[in-house]
Amino acid sequence: MYVRAYLRASTKDQDASRAKDDLFRFAEERGLKIAASYIENESGASLARPELFRLLSDCHPGDVLLVEQVDRLSRLNAADWERLKAEIQGRRVKVVALDLPTSWMMATANKDDIQSRMLDAINGMMLDMLAAIARKDYEDRRRRQAQGIAKAKTEGMYKGRPEDGERNASIMTMLTNGQSWASIIAATGCSRSTLSRLSKRVKANALARGSNGG
Repeated sequence: MYVRAYLRASTKDQDASRAKDDLFRFAEERGLKIAASYIENESGASLARPELFRLLSDCHPGDVLLVEQVDRLSRLNAADWERLKAEIQGRRVKVVALDLPTSWMMATANKDDIQSRMLDAINGMMLDMLAAIARKDYEDRRRRQAQGIAKAKTEGMYKGRPEDGERNASIMTMLTNGQSWASIIAATGCSRSTLSRLSKRVKANALARGSNGG
């Protein structure tokens, strides 16, 4: 049996490895060693998580998938959670989460033991419940965020993301010099909507200069 630690954060500016020490301490206290750590910055609301699926592909029956909290594993909608759960169960991987005490004995229980099978059933129900709670929390936060933005827009206080002035100035220079949209997108990674907005700004500036010159 191998223990594999999975650590996830939602955005690039968050430290996905923050809980690594806690996971290693948990394993050490039970006389276990973590064979490998899989770390990524991806949304828990999406199944597009390469490191999680690399972990699962590395697993053998009876291996442990160790996480800090169930929401590190899933903030998925019900259909996607069922797909992920089927993948975990199909590989006979045991999920152990630090925030789910009913799972802790799964890390050391004999897989053929009747107690282990009972724990597995109980743990499966608890995982379903916590995954549903994690999804509801995610949806509630998204709804509150959308309501806050709508209110701020109504009150004229919503600013949106701060503009990347240096990058946009470079893009506007490229546009002024006649570079193609395709080459600018390839060079800067900007979206076509951003490029369209900046192109209009370049034209407006040109008109303003022409008007001032006349």
